[in-house]
Amino acid sequence: MTRGSWQRRAAVAITACLCASMAACAGPRPGGSPPSADRVADSAQVDVGDARVHVEVHGDDAKAPLMVWLHGGPGGAARPLFRLFNGDLERHLLVAYYDQRGAGRSFDPQAPVVRLTVAQHVADLDRVVDHLRSRYHRRRILLVGHSWGATLGMLYAKARPEKVSGVIGVAPAIAFGEQQRREYAYNLAQATRRGDRRALKELGDIGPPPYRSSAAVLRLQQVTDRHGGVGLRTHNRAAIVLEGIWRGFVTPGEIVRILRGNRRSLEVMHEELLALDLRREVSTLDVPVFFFLGRHDRHADAELSAAYFESLRAPSKQVVWFERSAHDIPFDEPAAFHRHVMEAVTSVGGAPSRAIRSISCSRYACSAEST
Repeated sequence: MTRGSWQRRAAVAITACLCASMAACAGPRPGGSPPSADRVADSAQVDVGDARVHVEVHGDDAKAPLMVWLHGGPGGAARPLFRLFNGDLERHLLVAYYDQRGAGRSFDPQAPVVRLTVAQHVADLDRVVDHLRSRYHRRRILLVGHSWGATLGMLYAKARPEKVSGVIGVAPAIAFGEQQRREYAYNLAQATRRGDRRALKELGDIGPPPYRSSAAVLRLQQVTDRHGGVGLRTHNRAAIVLEGIWRGFVTPGEIVRILRGNRRSLEVMHEELLALDLRREVSTLDVPVFFFLGRHDRHADAELSAAYFESLRAPSKQVVWFERSAHDIPFDEPAAFHRHVMEAVTSVGGAPSRAIRSISCSRYACSAEST
């Protein structure tokens, strides 16, 4: 799904301000030589045929279980925001952050927009997974996707289950068209109940879905966020950006490029996404599946995701409800998110490099105490 409200804007701003994240600041290894058994901070442009996509890998131990973070959008490269709130996973896992075609540091203003398709994203991910499997000597990789990223992860696991140890779908986008209808109905009911004239006027101007353009989707999402259906927790966007700057991630010149890439992906893929429905495309998976659902998520309606999960056939599956989250679970409840990711890693056969004793969170990020 698209990323709106503070999360989308903060993600865009921080993504734009981060220098290829900590790896670039530390001096990424030139491609080719394998990582050492110590701290990994790799950055690479992976060849996916007609383009190159940006992939970063961070972790304290090259032998730790490997997960790939798949951002939402499409085009909403939230790598920096995820690292800010959830980067402590790197102490226990090897985390690969993948800026998808047309997003983040993979954005190419000269690239033909005709290549921005669902099938191409699945093909690109296959190239990225093969790169990671080869470089880090893994047979299978855990996919962790947020919103549209979860959709991508499910489609990929359906196509190439032999390369996937499991899929964690975080607030997954199941059926874009139906989710927009549910989102509009929720906002209309909330605005009517609260006597929110501003929201009622906006909803009247937008009109009910389906929408011809992504601009209307973004406007609807802004209303949803004001009603607590996107990000339940209140954050200071400026403080988050400053935190990214303070930690040495900043390259302000990327801001315009990130904004253009995000807007382009949403516009170009809008019609195809409206027709995408995982209930038709993925009824069975041959890998373990985990759904992380925010109890208050009205952007990618959590009840719709739960109903799909019940019908999905998989060798093992588990749903985890986050009671104090809406759509942006990793940022609403980072400590719980961290804990449940680690539990999923263990259940699919991964052994964290350190056992976790406790997890505590500061204003923006979490820290795990290890044994």
